[in-house]
Amino acid sequence: MRVLSGIQPSGAFHLGNYFGAIRQYIDLQEDNEAFYFIANLHALTSLRDRTRLEDLTRDAAVDLLALGLNPEKAHLFIQSDVPEVSELTWLLMTVTPMGLLERCHAYKDKVSQGLPAEHGLFSYPVLMAADILIYDSEVVPVGQDQKQHLEVTRDIASSFNHMYGDVFRLPEPLILKEGAVVPGLDGQKMSKSYSNTIEIFEMEKAQRKKIMRIVTDSVPVEDSKNPDTCNVFQIYKLVVSDADRDAMEQRYHAGGLGYGEVKKELAEAVVTYFAEARARRETLLSRSDDVSDILKTGAMRAREKASEVLDRAQKACGIGRIGC
Repeated sequence: MRVLSGIQPSGAFHLGNYFGAIRQYIDLQEDNEAFYFIANLHALTSLRDRTRLEDLTRDAAVDLLALGLNPEKAHLFIQSDVPEVSELTWLLMTVTPMGLLERCHAYKDKVSQGLPAEHGLFSYPVLMAADILIYDSEVVPVGQDQKQHLEVTRDIASSFNHMYGDVFRLPEPLILKEGAVVPGLDGQKMSKSYSNTIEIFEMEKAQRKKIMRIVTDSVPVEDSKNPDTCNVFQIYKLVVSDADRDAMEQRYHAGGLGYGEVKKELAEAVVTYFAEARARRETLLSRSDDVSDILKTGAMRAREKASEVLDRAQKACGIGRIGC
C-alpha cells in the first residue's frame, strides 16, 4: 500500500510525538511504499519567523532519520519542495464548499485559542487534501481525533470526481489504535500547547530534571499504589521491557516504593531507550550534506508521482498545457 503522512515542524519532538505516531510511521515503512514529508507550508499558519522555521524543518528531518526512518524504504521530503501540491490546492479549492470548511473543528479550536482568523488557517484542510491526493495515497495513518481531516479530503475528492470524472483515489484512514496517549509533566496529554513535554533529544541533565517534576498523587511511600493512575508509570511502561514493566507494577502494589525512586528509574530508562537514536542524530548533524541529499532524492521521487496526478487533474478540468 502507499502510505502518506506529514509532520509539522512546530518544535522539537517529544515522547508523545514518538509513541503517539512516529513509532507507527516507522513501522509502516517496512511493508508499504511510504511518503513522509515535513509540512512547512502548513506551519506558516502559526510560525512567521523565517530562521526558526528553516531550523525546525531541518531538525525535524534529522530527528526522523535518527529515530529510524529509512530513506531506502520511505520517501522523506519537505512539503514546499513539491510545488505541484500548491497548484493542486487551487484546483481543489474551486470545488470545495464553504460549509465543509466551516464545520472543521481544528479551525474553530485554534481560533478559540487566540490564533487570528486568517484565510490560510481556514482553508488549510484543502492544502491537506492536496497533500494526500497528489500521491494517489491509499492509506493515511491518523489518530482518532484527526479522522475528520481525512473525511474532508474524501469529500473534496468526491466532489472533484463527480464534476470531472474519476481523477482521484479516495484514501482510507489507518487509525493508530496502538498510538499511546502519553501524559505530560502535569498529567494532561503531552503537548507543546501545554508546555508539559519531555523532548526526546534534549540534554540529559535537563531531561532528568523534567522527569523529576512529573505530577504524582500524595499516597505515602509505605502504601500500595495504583500504577494504572500514575503518570510516571504510564511513561515508564513505554520505554522498558515487558518483564521490567511487570516487575515495577508488582512493586507498586507491594508498597514501600517512593515516586522519586520510580522517576529516577524512568529517567535512566528513557536515556537507554533512545541511546542509539541519539548516536545516529550526532552522526547526521555532522554530515549535513547527506541529509540534504536524502531530502532532495525524496522530493524528486515525490514530484514524479505528484506531476502525474496534477497533470491528470489539470486535463480533467480543461487547463492542461495546450501547445506545449
